[in-house]
Amino acid sequence: MTDTAAPQPATVVDAASYQRAEAAAGSHSSLLNKLRAAVLGANDGIVSIAGMVMGVAGATTDSLAILIAGIAGLTAGALSMAVGEYVSVSAQRDSERALIAKEVWELENMPDAELAELAGLYEAKGLTPELALEVATQLHAHDALAAHAETELGIDPEELVNPWAAAWASMAAFTVGALVPLLAMVLSPATLRVPATAVAVVLALSLTGYFSAKVGKAKPAKAIVRVILGGLLAMGITYGIGALVGTQIG
Repeated sequence: MTDTAAPQPATVVDAASYQRAEAAAGSHSSLLNKLRAAVLGANDGIVSIAGMVMGVAGATTDSLAILIAGIAGLTAGALSMAVGEYVSVSAQRDSERALIAKEVWELENMPDAELAELAGLYEAKGLTPELALEVATQLHAHDALAAHAETELGIDPEELVNPWAAAWASMAAFTVGALVPLLAMVLSPATLRVPATAVAVVLALSLTGYFSAKVGKAKPAKAIVRVILGGLLAMGITYGIGALVGTQIG
């Protein structure tokens, strides 16, 4: 007699709870984007400063020289991240403001054409012409600018990007990440500096890889392996170059 496994019950999904969770995730998209940027900034700080102190450690055993190089790299990197993020996000904010100003002018000077345009956008999404016009008409009556900004431009007029917040967040994330290899290098005994820093960097990169994967709803293992391999490669190359330069100079 052949044993047959009992059929497994289908997974029961609470549709209402699922949709509430999905809506909450959508409403937190801005926060998730900031978290993703912070994780990437920390990862950049870890890898770049790890490479720098490893390179210097390969060339010299002078603790002061390693510390000065690490602090200089941390400062330059953090400021570079802040300035770069401020400039980039400022350009994005200026573009968003220009697009919104254009929509304001069009709504004031050609409201009928804008209504027809919005209806056409909803019709292109699959609504019937009659329903698309009804939806567009109601949205125009409620908040025409918000409707056009969201549907036509993909912008929320009430939540424009903030360049100062982005700059400070990037600088802080880079600094926190950079402190991991720097402290591991300067606080470890001379004979253990390189392996101790490598271990600290691997652990830190494992965390950033894990969190970046969770934020992006991807599998953590692949992200962790990717960032660790990248960090080890950067450290290995710079340490080798430092050792070669130190030998030639010495």
